[in-house]
Amino acid sequence: MKIYKEMMPVISRLFCNGAAINRPFRILARNWHREAIKVTWEKPEEGWTKLNYDGSCKGKTGKCSIGGIFRDHNADFLLGYAESIGQSNSTIAELAALLRGLEIVRENGWSDVWLEGDSKSLVDIIAGKREVKCTQVQMHVDRINLIVPEIKNCIITHIYREGNRAADKFALIGHQLKKPQVWRNIPPHQIMRIMKEDAQGKTFLRRR
Repeated sequence: MKIYKEMMPVISRLFCNGAAINRPFRILARNWHREAIKVTWEKPEEGWTKLNYDGSCKGKTGKCSIGGIFRDHNADFLLGYAESIGQSNSTIAELAALLRGLEIVRENGWSDVWLEGDSKSLVDIIAGKREVKCTQVQMHVDRINLIVPEIKNCIITHIYREGNRAADKFALIGHQLKKPQVWRNIPPHQIMRIMKEDAQGKTFLRRR
């Protein structure tokens, strides 16, 4: 049984080769007097594996990298990955990060998996199995949709960046790498503080 879940609306747009893809989206007026949103990374249930993934794109250079982190129900580190993917854009980087994570899920035979990223648009597309006009984006989406049905139970959710810091750090590490790298059991030292805060349930306040 597959489960797809969406959370927390956010303003975002998809880009293909640097150009915005035209599609309907809501504009949410900023009101700094509203109550802030509490953002906390959550542990998966016992028996589940949680993947947080992220893509990083360096402004005008267009150099992109990806990263992701797998943790168990105790918030213990299982595996992390990072790599540079060359020149692209933020949308492709996010999709590539998720796709690489799913490939690792398949390689390790994990059957109950929670996928979580900070791009609401991409979560909507994957969860809703929607098509997009950009051929390159759709190609990545199609590959993702081929792997997801192989997973026994799969949840995909959106989280704000404040709750996706570990994956973001892995993606930033990817910029420094000349070849793809995978960490098993022991994470890089740059991730330790973030993992500890996530495990303790540290909450961040995000203004609407």
